[in-house]
Amino acid sequence: MNVIHVSGSHKSAVARVTLSPGAGIVRVNSLLLDFYEPAMSRLKIQEPLIIAGDKAKTVNINVRVQGGGITSQANAIRVAVARALAQYDKNLQKSFLDYDRALLVADVRRKETHKPNCHGKARAKRQKSYR
Repeated sequence: MNVIHVSGSHKSAVARVTLSPGAGIVRVNSLLLDFYEPAMSRLKIQEPLIIAGDKAKTVNINVRVQGGGITSQANAIRVAVARALAQYDKNLQKSFLDYDRALLVADVRRKETHKPNCHGKARAKRQKSYR
């Protein structure tokens, strides 16, 4: 098996995954996944590994992620890991799509831009009083 390079993104976070033959070790920015915080993000990253089952234990996964916030980075890692595993074993692609389409297809939504002459938020308008 060759080394597989895949990337995944969410908002401005970009994760790059290198998948190689090994003993099932997962590292995120040189940190073992077991020590990745917060715990909710760790669980989100583990979803594709749990669905892959024993096949995930035959490869080492090294992730480099940058940009965005904590949740965006976790979602980007989740997409990249799922894509790499699907490329490693074609049978996993159907399992990932049955579980959640967002595992393989990146979420393209972005923050709506702030409009000129508006107050505070992207859709907030000036109030009218008619008195």
